[in-house]
Amino acid sequence: MTGIVRRTPERAMARWDPFGVMESLTRWDPFRQIERMFEPIERMVEPYEGRLGFAPRFDVKETKDTYLFKADVPGLKEEDMDISVTGNRLTVNGRREEEERQEGERYYTYERSYGSFSRTFTLPEDCNLEHVDAELKNGVLTVAVAKRPEAQPKKISLKGLKEKVVEKLKA
Repeated sequence: MTGIVRRTPERAMARWDPFGVMESLTRWDPFRQIERMFEPIERMVEPYEGRLGFAPRFDVKETKDTYLFKADVPGLKEEDMDISVTGNRLTVNGRREEEERQEGERYYTYERSYGSFSRTFTLPEDCNLEHVDAELKNGVLTVAVAKRPEAQPKKISLKGLKEKVVEKLKA
């Protein structure tokens, strides 16, 4: 297998591209830098495979009436995962098993990660822990935590203060 090298003309490197700088900053992953620091330790502990394990990344979004947690978990089934709420903490545990390697197979690269993971999120006080739903569909885990009704925004009318005083006096 041959290596592919991409060469960039010298003059293209001299141009300053503010959007390219922003893109590189938004793609920077500080946790990947930390993971690289532990790679030498991992080599000493077990055969080095260039990774610390399977750790799906989560998107957490707040809507009007729920908090949504989404993660890409390709290859996982329902029985591979455990989702629980204890106190005000949502915990998602799972395990992705490594594929069995056959004798005589030759890998040119081995980048997919396997193993156990555990993620814990502290939930806000306005969560209704009696209404937590989870769904695993097409490799995407979605956990929805409902907000309590009293935490929902209330519409305030813009009646004039004079009208409100008159209404109270009539009552």
